[in-house]
Amino acid sequence: MRVMRPSQGLATRRRASVAAVLGLLLTVAACATAVPRGQPPAASHRGTARSKPAPHVEALAAGERGAVGAGTGTGGLTLASAHRDGHPASSRSAPAYFHTLPPGAALPSGAQCARWVRARPIAENKGMNRAYNRAKGEPVGPRFLAGDAPQADRLIAPRINGNFTGTTREILRWAACKWGIDQDIVFAQAAVESWWRQTTLGDWESNGCPPGHGPGVDGKPGLCPQSWGILQNRYPYEKGSWPGIATSTAMNADTAYAIWRSCFDGYETWLSTVEHVGTYQAGDAWGCVGRWFAGRWHTAPAQQYIATVKKYRRERIWLQPDFQEP
Repeated sequence: MRVMRPSQGLATRRRASVAAVLGLLLTVAACATAVPRGQPPAASHRGTARSKPAPHVEALAAGERGAVGAGTGTGGLTLASAHRDGHPASSRSAPAYFHTLPPGAALPSGAQCARWVRARPIAENKGMNRAYNRAKGEPVGPRFLAGDAPQADRLIAPRINGNFTGTTREILRWAACKWGIDQDIVFAQAAVESWWRQTTLGDWESNGCPPGHGPGVDGKPGLCPQSWGILQNRYPYEKGSWPGIATSTAMNADTAYAIWRSCFDGYETWLSTVEHVGTYQAGDAWGCVGRWFAGRWHTAPAQQYIATVKKYRRERIWLQPDFQEP
């Protein structure tokens, strides 16, 4: 779901009109209770709501699950030291939950996050991702975030490498840890984008095709998918991350939340030069979630997208029986 920057055009990255987006979301809301149990959502997956809350199957305090804000403890992350969750005692030094870290915070390394995540293993629930989950990514190269403030390419882009393997939920936890974003936001946003399927293709266009994926190659005559994977990263605006965003779940998530962190740290100053509501500033976690979809700051499409991600987060959709595809 990578967006355009000013140098790439003033239209939003999404081709749907505001009216179409709003119409889709209203239709989804009206039909949410009609989704058959045990079936995945329709092919686009975006905005498909589930009305029944997920059962609470994790031994985390309610306040801990929902908080968005800096934690405390090792590396600035909250540790559930009194936690009794069935994990071996050796895992209790690893965070049970990754919270959002404030702008400019010292972020844990990918290697440290890998150790923490692997200390609390989670079974696979998306079998179609296995090959992609075993594939690592690669560095994105210089000037990957050239449209942002210079700090983005100096501090953020060099950390992107997709260097992790694991189950789908472990990979999403790893990305949340590495980029200092609340893990339930990551889980919910990935559900909105792809139903956690790295195989998802989207934003079909007649141009802007990745190498080897020209119009018609991927099954739609005259069209190619511009958006790829579990977070629907968009190739034309992330060419330096290709082919990793397509072949590696970890690379896809790593790149997506590096971009979120650039926004959250205040480096996407171009957001103040295009259509926006209010003033772009560092520290607005939800504003940066909405920007991923709309390419704009708190506009109506961004707000509708934020509302859908929040709904999935409240419902903990990733724990629903319908969601499980082991």
